[in-house]
Amino acid sequence: MFITPGAPRILIMSQSINYGFKKSLWTALGDITANTIQIIIVLVGLNTVIKIFPDLIFYFKWMGISYLLYIAYGYLRSNTQITLKIKVKTKSIQSLFLDGFLIAFFGPKAIIFFITIFPTFIPMGEYYLINVFIFWITYVTLDFITLATYSSIADKISASLASNPYTLNYISAAALLIISIVIGFKV
Repeated sequence: MFITPGAPRILIMSQSINYGFKKSLWTALGDITANTIQIIIVLVGLNTVIKIFPDLIFYFKWMGISYLLYIAYGYLRSNTQITLKIKVKTKSIQSLFLDGFLIAFFGPKAIIFFITIFPTFIPMGEYYLINVFIFWITYVTLDFITLATYSSIADKISASLASNPYTLNYISAAALLIISIVIGFKV
């Protein structure tokens, strides 16, 4: 799950190229913060709530799709130009964090992953909270590392995209649109 491309990885790659590797890490922090909240929600019984209100996943899915389309539209309208010497600095770290948070929080993939993984790999019992803590630390660490890796790769290939500065925006918008369509037909 960590390695496969998805909305958070596409987003962080785009933000790394546009705003630089270090600033893009705020997107990764937003992502793992959303995942932490999702894990807590699952711990307090989202699985039960979803069994009672199965349409909840449907609404999360479409909120996530809407946000992906919003970001894709922003890339298409952006006049961002990639330069080798100076990264674009028009987006605040709060905005980068929020983008990562919202993409991860409203993506049904993570919440479904947590609902299915917790019962499977974390047995109820005396060490339940310790096991949850270990699972959480492992998950956010691996997720952050893979997001940072994607960001680093994107930062390194930015030089090849410098000859056509709008290519990244179109690629990012197309990737987010495709991911939105795939999510729309799944779950």
